[in-house]
Amino acid sequence: MTERSTDAAAQDSREPQTRWVDGWEPGAVLDALRRLLDSGRRANPALARRAGLTHTELAVLEHVMDEPVGPTELAQRLGVTSAAASGIVDRLVARGHAQRQPHPTDRRRTAVVATDSGREELMGHLVPMFSELQQVDAELTEEEREVVLRFLLAADRAVGRLL
Repeated sequence: MTERSTDAAAQDSREPQTRWVDGWEPGAVLDALRRLLDSGRRANPALARRAGLTHTELAVLEHVMDEPVGPTELAQRLGVTSAAASGIVDRLVARGHAQRQPHPTDRRRTAVVATDSGREELMGHLVPMFSELQQVDAELTEEEREVVLRFLLAADRAVGRLL
């Protein structure tokens, strides 16, 4: 390889590896969004490590933070067997991060809920990020906030089409 081609390859490796399709070329905003989506994808495994949880334990805890969820529904959401979901819940219960309770609408079933310990474990890691994002939001004018919100909602719809 010549010195020129080595320099070009080194330069190329430092730049985003975005592939263009049919002449589509992302600008700075779309490149920033791509980086944000990538950071978001990498955030959950990092959060799980910091909290001393497996990826699936974290996923279960996130699902039960806001509402009680039955073990069968957890299995469906995670794409695992009911037995595997039950084992994950058992580990969270043993750590004091979740508990089984009678289902709120069907007393024959159980539901899993996050405990205060489980909420504190997650929120303790997330609050610094939320605080920084709140500061970013506070620095926007109302007009800027409206534009950002419109963009984020449209971007969410576009990404949601993949799902």
